[in-house]
Amino acid sequence: MKTQFLCASIAALVLSGCGSSSDNDKPSDNSTGRSVLINQSALLKNTTTNDWFSDAESVVDNANSYEVTAGSAKNIILFVGDGMGLSTVTAARILDGQLKGMDGEENVLSFGAFPFSGLAKTYNVDAQTPDSAGTMTAMMSGVKTDVGVIGVDEDIIRGDCSTVAGNELVTALELAEIAGKSTGVVSTASITHATPAATYAKSAERNWEDISDMPTEAVDGGCNDIASQLVNFETHLEARFAGVDVDGLEVVMGGGRRHFLPKDAGFNSADAVSAIEGDRTDGRDLTAEWKASYPDGSYVFDSAGFDAVDAAVTPHLFALFNESHMQYEADRQNDVAGEPSLTDMTKKAIDILDNNDNGFFLTVESGRIDHAHHAGSAYSALTETIEFANAVQAAVDATNPEDTLIIVTADHGHVFTIAGYPKRGNPILGKVVGVGKDTPTLAADNLPYTTLGYANGRGFHDLGDETNADAVYDQDINSARQDLSLVNTEAPGFHQEALVSRSSETHSGEDVGVYAMGPGASLVNGTNEQSLIFHIMDVMGDLSLAADEANIR
Repeated sequence: MKTQFLCASIAALVLSGCGSSSDNDKPSDNSTGRSVLINQSALLKNTTTNDWFSDAESVVDNANSYEVTAGSAKNIILFVGDGMGLSTVTAARILDGQLKGMDGEENVLSFGAFPFSGLAKTYNVDAQTPDSAGTMTAMMSGVKTDVGVIGVDEDIIRGDCSTVAGNELVTALELAEIAGKSTGVVSTASITHATPAATYAKSAERNWEDISDMPTEAVDGGCNDIASQLVNFETHLEARFAGVDVDGLEVVMGGGRRHFLPKDAGFNSADAVSAIEGDRTDGRDLTAEWKASYPDGSYVFDSAGFDAVDAAVTPHLFALFNESHMQYEADRQNDVAGEPSLTDMTKKAIDILDNNDNGFFLTVESGRIDHAHHAGSAYSALTETIEFANAVQAAVDATNPEDTLIIVTADHGHVFTIAGYPKRGNPILGKVVGVGKDTPTLAADNLPYTTLGYANGRGFHDLGDETNADAVYDQDINSARQDLSLVNTEAPGFHQEALVSRSSETHSGEDVGVYAMGPGASLVNGTNEQSLIFHIMDVMGDLSLAADEANIR
């Protein structure tokens, strides 16, 4: 199905099916000042003092007040929790509540309070269980594609450079850039990793992050590595569409500095932890190339440089905080030169982008939720998710819900489970203790077990206070059942047991949640293809309309 047709279908829905202000204005009971949707039945009078009843009542009332008008989203922010499946959201919500002194189950993360939500089907065209390249491409372009490829449709052959030409897709970020909006990409992973790369790059292979990752035939065939595509985003976009004049990405923040530097110790950053930080084999210093292209911009690599950036007067910001991925939130204090949190980066990005009167488009990824799950560390995955929720709240606080559409979702889930009949308020990271009990429940093998677990992965490890979840890769795989009686399963270094042994835990094929607030939020409902997210952003931001006016469609 062609992108244009889907856009037209959504536009028709917005313009004809969702009503006008005269159709959707709520009638109200003037004597009470409350919507008549609020239940006035005397039969339910005794329930109106119940918090759950009144809270749900308000949700229904507030949702009814939303209208949909195409083009009403001046700003669009897409938050992606990489690997943040429904079980991850649930467990993080409980942990966040317990850290606040609550039982936990009743807690709500920031995006859980959004007025609209639905589900997205995450499969790739060729894969039942997806990867981030195909899923993020679907969200950014409106076209589902194969596993492992970025910014191209399914007619491509993965790893074959010659099949890229003619199969490139246009992303929402690119449309926003052409429309004159400011644009930004923020991630805690390498900025060349699949999810952030899908906003700006076209690649037959997600792993072509720098030229050293590419086969000779791909380089000779004229394909560009992902880091090079990022630094030359403006030039490439203008070359693809005649007559287009853009000013490039205003904000880029994340990790992955090694992909931008030559494989030469002379180019090491002050906080390099490797003897040779850079990976590039072509001798190019892409950070220098970026600075030459944007001499009035700011390139930073540590927290001191980040703090010194004046958002009010900074036209372009390029920040690479680590040679690889950024630190886990739990381990961030151990970074050599210091790193900002995802919340800090989100605030700074918005402060820079909102200097544009035409609005902005921003993608924010919490990339290390996924990495923590792959390492079998529920502690790190949940603390990453809590920080992600904090970043979402920061965006809500910094923007106007009348002109800013915020969508929060995940690219895929993980084989992460919550089970075992623990009692209310039982520590979510703890061992299962049943209702009315004070001691852990024993399994059929007479051993205690945890509420959280994985269907596959590296299995049990007790690394104590270790806050770097990736330290588990230095340990042997251990899938055998363990006696956890004397093990502190709530410690940062505890890695949950796994049923099936693997070198790392895998993604799942489950649907993921989509949460929305702001203009067009009510279009997020039901169970949909993941590609619908693009079409909602496109219509609500009038993104493709601006592209039509530039004669590129």
